[in-house]
Amino acid sequence: MQKKIIVHELDLTKIDGDGDFTCPSCGVAISPEDETETVYIIIKEKVKNNTLEELVIQCKACATQIRITGFPALEMDTSKPK
Repeated sequence: MQKKIIVHELDLTKIDGDGDFTCPSCGVAISPEDETETVYIIIKEKVKNNTLEELVIQCKACATQIRITGFPALEMDTSKPK
């Protein structure tokens, strides 16, 4: 019997902070700074015109997949002088 994969969507423009969030299924902390792949793995990247459009990751604790969007909007915010 095959386990059903749950996919959640997360828009980075709708969260506070510097990109850290919790898995919507099990609550494990996920940080974009973590490049060790101990907490999550990258399943798919969508790039358009050298800009990251979306990323699909999978939580290693519960196998939930998270589709992350909002990267282009974040790039525009960081390129503006403050």
